[in-house]
Amino acid sequence: MSNLVVTIPANPPERLDKALALAVPEEAALSRTRLARLIADGAVSGPEGVARDGKARVIEGQEYRIALPKPEPVETRPENIPLNIVHEDADLLVIDKPAGMVVHPAPGSPSGTLVNALLAHCADSLSGIGGERRPGIVHRIDKDTSGLLVVAKSDRAHHGLAAQFEAHTAQRRYLALAHGVIDAADPRLRGIPGISFEPGGILKITSRLARHATDRQRQAVYFDRGRHAVTRARMLESFGKPPAAMLIECRLETGRTHQIRIHMAHAGLGLIGDPVYGGARKASVKALGEIGEAVKAFPRQALHAAFLGFDHPVSGASLSFESPLPDDMQRLLTGLRLAKS
Repeated sequence: MSNLVVTIPANPPERLDKALALAVPEEAALSRTRLARLIADGAVSGPEGVARDGKARVIEGQEYRIALPKPEPVETRPENIPLNIVHEDADLLVIDKPAGMVVHPAPGSPSGTLVNALLAHCADSLSGIGGERRPGIVHRIDKDTSGLLVVAKSDRAHHGLAAQFEAHTAQRRYLALAHGVIDAADPRLRGIPGISFEPGGILKITSRLARHATDRQRQAVYFDRGRHAVTRARMLESFGKPPAAMLIECRLETGRTHQIRIHMAHAGLGLIGDPVYGGARKASVKALGEIGEAVKAFPRQALHAAFLGFDHPVSGASLSFESPLPDDMQRLLTGLRLAKS
């Protein structure tokens, strides 16, 4: 049995179950449905003791303790899938995930996932806090996004890492290829809600993100509901005549589902190859000349988790890791650079 302590945020929903769903760190992987079940089972306690009514009213600043039961035996089967392990010790490991690999099993992806591979590699030494299908998973990256993520092998490490991600002290930097260019003088960009600029021409996008009103497979930008999200993007290179594509570095202040993809699309700067939020733009493809066809045909969002930094949750040591661009993004980048010269 392990405990997770959460504090009710400002302007919370009136109901306990909804407020907890908003307050728990995303990395804890506790859905509202699971929280409602934990409340009904008497596993949630607050200022007045055990809270069994999910409809109970809450107040900003109240502290609740969630007793997480020992995880059920994992039914997901170990699979001998090769892993690119960047670092491993008794409490955690850092993986460089290839594009195309799903992080944890879900409907439509019951096998071949990172969790299947981890179960084979780690046997019984994964943190169970994430539940039956997400052992060890502290944070995730999309199936078709490549790059670094950390996995917890002990509950202590899981709690410590989750706390860093919740407090935004874990550092994450992504490299991406996107349509358009970042220009602080562009009146179109400056007129978009949630857009601002910081010194050095850094584009800052601030909004709330929540599930799309009509498409449950997508997230969308809102300003009156959802979870607070902040993305910063810095243009490293531009390509095309006139400039129509760019290499960017994105830094996450928060880590919401599809955050970079949604925010860049909101700015009209969708990621190359993104089938949901980005897609090909005829104007940018034309301006890129011959390489434009390769841009148009790129088969996934051109997004790579290139840097990950955090404090070791047990030893306290400062750790940082870098991952080079995968071959497909590097080939496209090389082509864009050659077309530019």
